[in-house]
Amino acid sequence: MNHCRWNLLPPVPDKHLTTISDFPPLIVQLLYNRGLTEPSQLEIFITSDKRLSGNPFLLSDMHQAVARIYRALLCGENIAIYGDFDVDGIVGTALLAQGLSTLGGKVTPYIPHRLTEGYGLKTAALENLYREGISLVITVDCGITALPEVKKARRMGLDIIITDHHTPLPEVPPAIAVINPKLPNSNYPFSELAGVGVALKLLQALFQGMGKEELLDELIDLVALGTIGDMMPLVGENRYLVKQGLRLINTTPRLGVREMVTQAGLNIGSLDAGSISWVLAPRLNAAGRLEHAMSSYKLLMTNSPQEAHALAIWLEGKNTERQKLTAKALAKAREQILAKGISPLLLASDKDCPVGIVGLVAGRLSEEFYRPAIVIKTGEQVSTGSCRSIPEFNIILALNQCSSLFTQFGGHSQAAGFTLPTKNLPRFQQTLSQLAATQLAGVDLRPHLDIDAEVALPDLSGGTLQTIQQLAPFGQGNPAPIFLSRRVRVIDCHTMGNNGEHLRMKLKQGSTMWDGVGFRLGNYQAEISSPLDIVYNLEIDRWGGEERLRLNILDFAPAR
Repeated sequence: MNHCRWNLLPPVPDKHLTTISDFPPLIVQLLYNRGLTEPSQLEIFITSDKRLSGNPFLLSDMHQAVARIYRALLCGENIAIYGDFDVDGIVGTALLAQGLSTLGGKVTPYIPHRLTEGYGLKTAALENLYREGISLVITVDCGITALPEVKKARRMGLDIIITDHHTPLPEVPPAIAVINPKLPNSNYPFSELAGVGVALKLLQALFQGMGKEELLDELIDLVALGTIGDMMPLVGENRYLVKQGLRLINTTPRLGVREMVTQAGLNIGSLDAGSISWVLAPRLNAAGRLEHAMSSYKLLMTNSPQEAHALAIWLEGKNTERQKLTAKALAKAREQILAKGISPLLLASDKDCPVGIVGLVAGRLSEEFYRPAIVIKTGEQVSTGSCRSIPEFNIILALNQCSSLFTQFGGHSQAAGFTLPTKNLPRFQQTLSQLAATQLAGVDLRPHLDIDAEVALPDLSGGTLQTIQQLAPFGQGNPAPIFLSRRVRVIDCHTMGNNGEHLRMKLKQGSTMWDGVGFRLGNYQAEISSPLDIVYNLEIDRWGGEERLRLNILDFAPAR
């Protein structure tokens, strides 16, 4: 049996192929699968140029925000940038701090401590900033649900501009300006910007008014880091921003990024969206998960080679520590879930789980069992939880239905977090479990794989990958193309990695031999037979200074 649900997408109709003869048939098929059928759509998706960039003044309250910041710059006011402690918030804070400093602004970055302060705007932090002489606070990647905090800030005479991309509540905080493409009255053509993307639009509006828009080019690397790191869909404007950002990272990376790339064993010039999501973003996140995210901020902002080197080494160590802690906490959580029996909603709790990794553990559980997962760090008085979900279950809508139980919550449809009094945990668990059981009743809870095309391995070549790369960057919303090959002979298969977690295979069809690797498929080694039907991506294996094509096996089943 397949471990995933295979859905082979229909071929492009012949009449459609004849109208688009300028593109290779494979590209037309891949774009057709992504809902792009008009020649103009195909062209703009592949070029992903400035035409995808929206007018920043279409975002609500942009005029008010720009006017207030101009006033602050002219009067020499002290401005604080209040960011979140994840990669999106860190790079967004760096972007606004660097951009406003370029305009002569007096800027103070502020990122709360995950362990001692928690997510979002905090009144105590705002009071401290006000006492230090700050008169304007600009948020990045947070603030859209901070109603009481913004009201208190106003009463003390502190002006707030909110830039955020999270889902708003019915009532929006009474800030000087609230810039969020997800506001119900928004006229902005693209709603899926990352937090750093929204911050960029604010800078773009400021720079346009001063005739300095070209200065944005130096900051676009940060937008790529945050957009990919926050798993935003790489479609629309995000494609343009990420493509430009990757180009900058690969040609003239900032000192801190160059050092981080070196420590991670990657090469400048061949970095792609996967390099950010699997290697760079987890390192930038590691500081805030275990200590303070300001270390990652400093790494991105430093002009000192010595400081960049020292911080990158420190971050590499923190990332290794984070990996060990995650593996340990994941093992405990899996044990809990398997002991209770696998239900539609996975719930694990532990008083010792570091609060900085509960989201990672929830993500791994959701991925392994294909169910919404919630991992909670329990405290005597207060507990903190992180949720990861599947497309069939909107976790933020579910949390909304128990909003009265929380002291704080927020997030997206597939990732969210909350804080609540520990005494409310039993009611929360009962409500969420019932919701999941009702909504997921009768749903086939296996991952869904949309297969772009069925191909024979002998028909693949290096040219195929070059053709596919025209659709990069790949990620959320624009996944790497997935292929199906039937009746492939297995020449060799063995496990690799920690505890045999992965599979390495030698596969043959016709006269062609391919290497294949199946990440996290090690548990299924006993199911390998020959021949197999395999579902996979094409990728480049960079090892020992050499590059070669291989198959990234996503699933397999005995040949039919």
